[in-house]
Amino acid sequence: MNKRKKKLFIVTVLAVSVLLFLIFALKNIKIDDFHPASVIFVVDSSVSNQTKLDEQKRFVKQLCSRLDPEDKVKIIRVSEEAYLIFEGSPHSSKNISESMDTFTQYDEKEWGTAYGLGIEKAIGYSLTMSKEGYVPAIVVVGDLENEGAREKQIDWNSLPQKIQNLQKTSPDFSMMFAFAHPQKLDFVKFELADVLGETRLIVSTEQNIDKAMNEFLRTIER
Repeated sequence: MNKRKKKLFIVTVLAVSVLLFLIFALKNIKIDDFHPASVIFVVDSSVSNQTKLDEQKRFVKQLCSRLDPEDKVKIIRVSEEAYLIFEGSPHSSKNISESMDTFTQYDEKEWGTAYGLGIEKAIGYSLTMSKEGYVPAIVVVGDLENEGAREKQIDWNSLPQKIQNLQKTSPDFSMMFAFAHPQKLDFVKFELADVLGETRLIVSTEQNIDKAMNEFLRTIER
């Protein structure tokens, strides 16, 4: 009888220990709170940016390939005008390549840069996507040269307020500016750092683009 009681006692202790372990383990398991991202590219196809455009398109495709299949991307082409040339899955590599190759071709008449219009549209799309449950981010790809009609350029006086309005809906909103001259990127940092902070504003020259891409992906948790 004593042996049976001892065995029962040992089995009971083991069972209770296993149960307590499982309870503790389950309490400490963090559920993966996945949120799909919406990444909107603003790609400069103007005359002044053509020499670096092929490299920039490769960057866009590489970044897309590292996004989640549930994410969504949009590509806005910027030159004299700004308009959407692709939207869909980031893994639709063939369609992304064809869209950029078709709509960013050299045109000597298109020397202006409507960055202001492009970013304004990107912010509008970001607001819509955030309402659909996506965490938005904007990636501006190009030299950031101010050329052409002044009203189509970036209004640095109003842009911070537009970003703040978007942050009310999506506080995790991020921006990246890539491939511009350091002097222009420094200006971007000065103008937007107070709004986006260090972690959600990423700027990069072409020399540092791989590291910056990894930083951007970490920022949007990819």
